[in-house]
Amino acid sequence: MAKIPVARHVESAVEAALADTRVVAVVGPRQAGKSTLVGGLARKRQATYLTLDDNATLAAATTDPVAFIQRREGLLAIDEVQRAPSLLLAIKAAVDLDPRPGRFLLTGSAHLFAVKDVADSLAGRMEIVELWPFSQGEMNGRRERFIDHAFQGSLPLDYRSHSTRLDYFGRVTRGGFPEAIGRAQARRKAWFRSYVRAVVAREVPGVSDIERLAELPRLVRLCAARHSSTLNVAALARDAGLPERTTHRYLDALEAVFLIRRIPAWTANLTSREARAPKLFLTDSGLAASLRGASTESLARPEQAQGAEWSLLEGFVVGEVERQTTWSEVQPRVHHFRDRNDSEVDVVLEADDGGVVGIEVKSGAAVDASHTAGLRLLRDRLGRRFRFGVVFYTGPLALPFGDRIVALPLDTLWTR
Repeated sequence: MAKIPVARHVESAVEAALADTRVVAVVGPRQAGKSTLVGGLARKRQATYLTLDDNATLAAATTDPVAFIQRREGLLAIDEVQRAPSLLLAIKAAVDLDPRPGRFLLTGSAHLFAVKDVADSLAGRMEIVELWPFSQGEMNGRRERFIDHAFQGSLPLDYRSHSTRLDYFGRVTRGGFPEAIGRAQARRKAWFRSYVRAVVAREVPGVSDIERLAELPRLVRLCAARHSSTLNVAALARDAGLPERTTHRYLDALEAVFLIRRIPAWTANLTSREARAPKLFLTDSGLAASLRGASTESLARPEQAQGAEWSLLEGFVVGEVERQTTWSEVQPRVHHFRDRNDSEVDVVLEADDGGVVGIEVKSGAAVDASHTAGLRLLRDRLGRRFRFGVVFYTGPLALPFGDRIVALPLDTLWTR
C-alpha cells in the first residue's frame, strides 16, 4: 500500500536541532514515519542515508562501528540505530573529536537511553525529537496551535462545529499510523494485531532480557483494556498471571518501544492527598480501539457516552495533545491530576514558567457546570498560574463556564 504523503510538523524542529547540535535523533513508534521524514531531510541536504533494517548494512555497522561512520563525509543519516548499539559509542568518540553541529541524524524505534549495551548516553551531544503517528492536523494539512492558544488564553468562543459523534469516533478508531489509516476498519484490526507481534518480536529483545516474550502481546491487550485508567500494577499482574516485579519490568520494555505510555500524576503541593499513580495509555487510539474490539459505530452510539468506551476518547485527546507538544512553542509537560476525594482533571499541561492548562474530556454532546469541577478546583488553588481550562465534548458550540474555563467542540483541538 502506498504511503500517504503528509508534511510532518516536527520537521522544522529537526532542522533547527541540526543547525546547532552534533547528533539529532528522531525517535518514536515503528511505522510512525521516521524513515520517511529522515530520508527526505537526507535527500534535501544531499546526505548519506543508511538503514540498519538492511542486513548487510547492519553487519557492516556491527563489525567495525568506527570505520562505518568515519568513511562518510557531511551529514550521515542512520535509520533504526538501536539495532547496532555499539554505533552510539563510536558516534560519541567521533563528535568529541569534531564537534561541528549537524554531523549525525539518527532514527530509533526504541528510547535510545533504554537500549541494552549502550555504553554512553551522548548526554550534551544529542538532541532527541519525538515523532508520533500522524496528528489530526497533519492529516488535514493544518498545523495545530491549540496548546499555544490555551496558554495565551486566546481560545475561540465563536466557533460552531459541524462534526458528528460518528466523525469523532471514526478518527479515534482510525488512529494515526500511516500504514493503517488508508485501510478499511476490518483490515486495520488485522494490521494492528500484526503490528504488536512484530514490535514485540523485533524491538523488545533490544531493550530488555524478557524470558517470556510470548506473554507480551497478551499484556498489551490487557493494557488496552485499561487504556486511560490509573495504573494498578498489582491488579494487572494478577490478570496477566505474572509476578508484580516482572510486570513492572515488562511495562518498562513496552514503554521503551513505544507501545504504551504512562502519564505521570501531577502535583504542585496543592494538598498532601493527591493520588500519585500514573495513567496508562496505548500510544495510538486506533491500536487501543482495535485491541479492545471497538468499532466506529459501537463507540458512536449515544448509550456509550457514559460507558467504558469513553476512555478511548480520552486516550485519543491525550495522544493528540502529546503530538502537539513536540512542535508547540510552549512544549509543556503532560500529566493527569486526581486527589483522594476523586476530584480530577484528565490532562494537566505545565509550562516551564509554572503556568498550567487543564483539559477535561467528555464523550457526551451536552456539558454542564458539574463537568468543570476539577478545573475550578485547579483554578481556585493555583490563582494566576492557572492559564485556562477546557472541557472537550462532542457537542457543536463553544460555551463559557466562568473565569478562564470554556467547553469546546472536540475538533477545536485540531481545527483552530
